[in-house]
Amino acid sequence: MTETGTTRPGATERGTLDKAAAENFPVAPFFLPKDWRADLMAVYGFARLVDDIGDGDLAPGGADARLLGVPPEESEDRLVLLDAFEADLDRVFSAEPRHPLLRRLQPTVRRRSLTPEPFLGLIAANRQDQLVTRYETYDDLLAYCELSANPVGRLVLAVTGTSTPERIRLSDAICTALQIVEHLQDVAEDLGRDRIYLPAADMKRFHVQEADLAAKTAGASVRALVAYEAQRAHELLNEGAPLVGSVHGRLRLLLAGFVAGGRAALRAIAAAEHDVLPGPPKPGKLRLLREVGVTLRGEG
Repeated sequence: MTETGTTRPGATERGTLDKAAAENFPVAPFFLPKDWRADLMAVYGFARLVDDIGDGDLAPGGADARLLGVPPEESEDRLVLLDAFEADLDRVFSAEPRHPLLRRLQPTVRRRSLTPEPFLGLIAANRQDQLVTRYETYDDLLAYCELSANPVGRLVLAVTGTSTPERIRLSDAICTALQIVEHLQDVAEDLGRDRIYLPAADMKRFHVQEADLAAKTAGASVRALVAYEAQRAHELLNEGAPLVGSVHGRLRLLLAGFVAGGRAALRAIAAAEHDVLPGPPKPGKLRLLREVGVTLRGEG
């Protein structure tokens, strides 16, 4: 047995990294070089943990809070935790971080010459989630995605040494699309956290009230709204898809997996007739593989 209150860093780290298997797209698939896989998992661990802090999904017992040096009486305060996490991120670039996931990240940062900016963007997005729970316009949502999603793609390009201004632009389109797709899948879950990522102006256009999103199944207006936002995500994926053809080898297959994951999720949403309220529509593995083939052929 483990003593109550004892921190088990290995278990805490493993529990966060294991969530990679549930993502819409492969995080660090087997076909990548070993050093890429290690670095991408280190980046994923950071991104997953900051999201867990922002969503209040940390493991029971406050292990992460203790690792970050947050007093027990403040361990439920997400903004305090995010501040402590940012302070530990600073140690990644200047000293010895406290949290094992950030210690895991430090060699990646040094090996790939990563800068703090994309990591700070992800923290800022989760701070925003504590303060902003509704988005008036699509442009407001895009500005949020610039913090919450686009840094991840930029980190992938940096880790693989393939960053260029044009690739960053294409990557941003893909990452924003993937974020919107995730929002569409998670409408009910987000509402349970008192968050709505469907732009208020679009809800008004389609005559959707917040109460309509709390129903067990979606009515015609909600379905029409979801279909409209899904089309926007589809167009963004198509805009960013040339990124796949701009690289070669195993990186091309990885990026095709990202685009295919978004396309397959959109097909799953369409197959559910855009009724996302009973739960997130998820694509099967066969559909994902088909979409990878389509993406590699430059179709879609």
